[in-house]
Amino acid sequence: MPSQKRKFGDIGEKEAESFLIKTGYRIIDRNYRIKNLGEIDLVGERKKKLFFFEVKTRDLKHELNFPIGFSIDNKKRRNLKRICQLYLADKKLSNKEWQVDAIFVKVDFDNKNHMIEHLENILWERYY
Repeated sequence: MPSQKRKFGDIGEKEAESFLIKTGYRIIDRNYRIKNLGEIDLVGERKKKLFFFEVKTRDLKHELNFPIGFSIDNKKRRNLKRICQLYLADKKLSNKEWQVDAIFVKVDFDNKNHMIEHLENILWERYY
């Protein structure tokens, strides 16, 4: 049985996937895991380019105390890069253009809604 944290994360991933589809991405893979490194939440494609999405979900009440962006630190970015490289090799897509984006899903349970923020190219840009 999934933990409460896992259920919460699943909600965020579903909202992120819906958002990405509405904005023109085609989702081609989900939850690609590499032991001891972590996982890529979503893999999408748009205009012949691959996009790897790290999805972070947070209760809006906690956003002021612990901003969602801080959950993707340098170690996490290094691991994401390595997982993406392994994915590309595994799927024989090494020559494909790619980038890693973050999708932040901020859930407001009081008002029963959510906000989504899409940060592009998080491996190469400094957002935090």
